Amino acid sequence: MNKRRFFSVLGLSLMALAAAPVMADEYQNTVKAFAKAEESGRIAEKAYGYAVFPTIGKAGIGIGGAYGKGRVYEQGKHIGNTSMTQVSVGFQLGGQGFSQIIYFEDQAALKTFTKGEFEFGAEASAVAITAGAGAKATTTGSSAQISGGRENAKSVGAYNHGMAIFTLPHGGLMYEATVSGQKFSYKKK
Repeated sequence: MNKRRFFSVLGLSLMALAAAPVMADEYQNTVKAFAKAEESGRIAEKAYGYAVFPTIGKAGIGIGGAYGKGRVYEQGKHIGNTSMTQVSVGFQLGGQGFSQIIYFEDQAALKTFTKGEFEFGAEASAVAITAGAGAKATTTGSSAQISGGRENAKSVGAYNHGMAIFTLPHGGLMYEATVSGQKFSYKKK
Protein backbone atom coordinates (compact mmCIF):
# COMPACT_ATOMS: atom_id res chain seq x y z
CA MET A 1 0.00 0.00 0.00
CA ASN A 2 1.50 3.36 -0.94
CA LYS A 3 1.98 6.07 1.69
CA ARG A 4 -0.73 8.36 0.34
CA ARG A 5 -3.35 5.61 0.44
CA PHE A 6 -2.19 4.49 3.90
CA PHE A 7 -2.53 7.98 5.37
CA SER A 8 -5.92 8.44 3.68
CA VAL A 9 -7.21 5.19 5.18
CA LEU A 10 -5.66 6.03 8.56
CA GLY A 11 -7.19 9.51 8.57
CA LEU A 12 -10.65 8.24 7.62
CA SER A 13 -10.47 5.52 10.28
CA LEU A 14 -9.54 8.01 12.99
CA MET A 15 -12.24 10.44 11.94
CA ALA A 16 -14.84 7.67 11.95
CA LEU A 17 -13.88 6.62 15.47
CA ALA A 18 -13.65 10.10 16.95
CA ALA A 19 -16.07 12.18 14.90
CA ALA A 20 -19.24 10.48 16.05
CA PRO A 21 -21.60 13.05 17.57
CA VAL A 22 -20.71 13.63 21.20
CA MET A 23 -23.69 14.60 23.32
CA ALA A 24 -23.46 16.43 26.65
CA ASP A 25 -24.57 13.22 28.39
CA GLU A 26 -21.62 11.39 26.87
CA TYR A 27 -19.24 13.81 28.60
CA GLN A 28 -20.96 13.40 31.95
CA ASN A 29 -21.21 9.62 31.54
CA THR A 30 -17.48 9.47 30.82
CA VAL A 31 -16.66 11.59 33.89
CA LYS A 32 -18.88 9.30 36.02
CA ALA A 33 -17.18 6.17 34.67
CA PHE A 34 -13.76 7.51 35.68
CA ALA A 35 -15.07 8.64 39.08
CA LYS A 36 -16.31 5.08 39.80
CA ALA A 37 -12.82 3.64 39.44
CA GLU A 38 -11.19 3.50 42.87
CA GLU A 39 -8.01 5.53 42.29
CA SER A 40 -9.20 7.96 39.63
CA GLY A 41 -12.26 8.61 41.80
CA ARG A 42 -9.99 9.52 44.71
CA ILE A 43 -8.08 11.97 42.53
CA ALA A 44 -11.31 13.33 40.97
CA GLU A 45 -12.68 14.32 44.38
CA LYS A 46 -9.78 16.71 45.01
CA ALA A 47 -8.97 17.83 41.45
CA TYR A 48 -9.14 21.53 40.63
CA GLY A 49 -10.32 20.74 37.09
CA TYR A 50 -10.16 18.20 34.30
CA ALA A 51 -10.19 17.66 30.54
CA VAL A 52 -12.38 14.78 29.38
CA PHE A 53 -12.36 13.00 26.01
CA PRO A 54 -15.32 10.60 25.62
CA THR A 55 -13.83 8.99 22.51
CA ILE A 56 -10.31 9.02 21.10
CA GLY A 57 -9.69 6.90 18.02
CA LYS A 58 -6.23 5.45 17.50
CA ALA A 59 -4.89 3.33 14.64
CA GLY A 60 -1.53 2.35 13.24
CA ILE A 61 0.59 0.02 11.19
CA GLY A 62 4.16 1.10 11.93
CA ILE A 63 3.08 4.74 11.62
CA GLY A 64 0.00 5.64 13.60
CA GLY A 65 -2.18 8.43 14.77
CA ALA A 66 -4.91 9.34 17.20
CA TYR A 67 -7.55 12.05 17.41
CA GLY A 68 -10.28 13.07 19.83
CA LYS A 69 -12.35 16.06 20.94
CA GLY A 70 -12.99 16.97 24.54
CA ARG A 71 -14.08 19.57 27.05
CA VAL A 72 -12.16 21.34 29.79
CA TYR A 73 -13.75 21.98 33.20
CA GLU A 74 -12.60 24.26 36.02
CA GLN A 75 -14.15 23.41 39.38
CA GLY A 76 -17.03 21.63 37.62
CA LYS A 77 -17.76 24.44 35.12
CA HIS A 78 -17.25 23.93 31.36
CA ILE A 79 -14.71 26.62 30.38
CA GLY A 80 -13.61 25.51 26.90
CA ASN A 81 -13.07 22.83 24.31
CA THR A 82 -9.97 20.88 23.45
CA SER A 83 -8.77 18.47 20.81
CA MET A 84 -5.99 15.91 20.92
CA THR A 85 -3.81 14.68 18.07
CA GLN A 86 -0.99 12.18 18.20
CA VAL A 87 1.37 10.83 15.57
CA SER A 88 3.58 7.89 16.45
CA VAL A 89 6.26 5.91 14.69
CA GLY A 90 7.52 2.52 15.83
CA PHE A 91 6.21 -0.96 16.43
CA GLN A 92 2.43 -0.73 16.55
CA LEU A 93 -0.37 -2.60 14.92
CA GLY A 94 -4.14 -2.29 15.11
CA GLY A 95 -6.72 0.19 16.19
CA GLN A 96 -8.66 1.08 19.30
CA GLY A 97 -11.07 3.54 20.78
CA PHE A 98 -10.73 4.81 24.33
CA SER A 99 -11.82 7.55 26.71
CA GLN A 100 -9.27 9.71 28.47
CA ILE A 101 -9.40 12.13 31.37
CA ILE A 102 -6.69 14.47 32.59
CA TYR A 103 -7.11 15.73 36.15
CA PHE A 104 -5.48 19.03 37.10
CA GLU A 105 -4.19 19.18 40.65
CA ASP A 106 -4.40 22.97 40.92
CA GLN A 107 -5.04 26.17 38.99
CA ALA A 108 -1.42 26.34 37.79
CA ALA A 109 -1.67 22.92 36.09
CA LEU A 110 -4.96 23.92 34.43
CA LYS A 111 -3.41 27.17 33.17
CA THR A 112 -0.45 25.28 31.74
CA PHE A 113 -2.86 23.08 29.77
CA THR A 114 -5.09 25.95 28.58
CA LYS A 115 -2.35 28.34 27.41
CA GLY A 116 -2.91 27.12 23.85
CA GLU A 117 -0.81 24.32 22.48
CA PHE A 118 0.17 21.73 25.09
CA GLU A 119 2.04 18.47 24.56
CA PHE A 120 2.80 15.48 26.76
CA GLY A 121 6.47 14.54 26.67
CA ALA A 122 8.14 11.18 27.02
CA GLU A 123 7.72 11.17 30.82
CA ALA A 124 3.92 11.26 30.58
CA SER A 125 1.97 8.06 31.01
CA ALA A 126 -1.55 7.00 31.86
CA VAL A 127 -3.20 4.52 34.18
CA ALA A 128 -5.40 2.08 32.26
CA ILE A 129 -8.61 1.55 34.20
CA THR A 130 -9.53 -1.77 32.55
CA ALA A 131 -7.48 -4.71 31.36
CA GLY A 132 -7.83 -4.02 27.64
CA ALA A 133 -5.48 -1.03 27.39
CA GLY A 134 -2.20 -2.89 27.54
CA ALA A 135 0.67 -3.35 29.90
CA LYS A 136 2.57 -0.20 28.86
CA ALA A 137 -0.06 2.14 30.31
CA THR A 138 1.30 2.73 33.81
CA THR A 139 2.10 5.68 36.01
CA THR A 140 5.66 6.89 36.20
CA GLY A 141 7.31 5.28 39.18
CA SER A 142 4.25 3.21 40.06
CA SER A 143 2.54 0.11 38.84
CA ALA A 144 -1.09 -0.26 37.91
CA GLN A 145 -3.37 -2.96 39.21
CA ILE A 146 -5.83 -3.37 36.39
CA SER A 147 -9.18 -5.09 36.76
CA GLY A 148 -11.59 -6.20 34.07
CA GLY A 149 -14.67 -4.11 34.85
CA ARG A 150 -15.49 -0.51 33.96
CA GLU A 151 -17.74 -0.17 37.02
CA ASN A 152 -15.41 -1.44 39.75
CA ALA A 153 -11.92 -0.96 38.37
CA LYS A 154 -8.92 -0.60 40.64
CA SER A 155 -5.81 1.30 39.66
CA VAL A 156 -2.85 3.12 41.14
CA GLY A 157 -2.30 6.69 39.98
CA ALA A 158 -0.74 9.94 41.07
CA TYR A 159 -0.13 13.46 39.84
CA ASN A 160 2.95 14.07 37.72
CA HIS A 161 3.71 17.77 37.13
CA GLY A 162 0.21 18.61 38.41
CA MET A 163 -1.63 16.25 36.05
CA ALA A 164 -2.96 12.71 36.39
CA ILE A 165 -4.02 10.82 33.26
CA PHE A 166 -6.41 7.86 33.08
CA THR A 167 -7.77 5.89 30.12
CA LEU A 168 -10.75 3.59 29.63
CA PRO A 169 -10.60 1.37 26.52
CA HIS A 170 -13.78 1.07 24.43
CA GLY A 171 -12.60 -1.78 22.30
CA GLY A 172 -10.25 -2.75 19.56
CA LEU A 173 -6.85 -4.30 19.75
CA MET A 174 -3.66 -2.31 19.59
CA TYR A 175 -0.14 -3.15 20.62
CA GLU A 176 0.96 0.24 21.94
CA ALA A 177 -0.84 2.37 24.52
CA THR A 178 1.15 5.49 25.34
CA VAL A 179 0.23 9.15 25.78
CA SER A 180 3.65 10.64 25.06
CA GLY A 181 3.53 12.89 22.04
CA GLN A 182 -0.14 13.77 22.48
CA LYS A 183 -0.70 17.40 21.45
CA PHE A 184 -3.66 19.40 22.67
CA SER A 185 -5.23 22.58 21.42
CA TYR A 186 -7.60 24.62 23.57
CA LYS A 187 -10.32 27.09 22.69
CA LYS A 188 -12.03 29.09 25.42
CA LYS A 189 -15.80 28.69 25.55
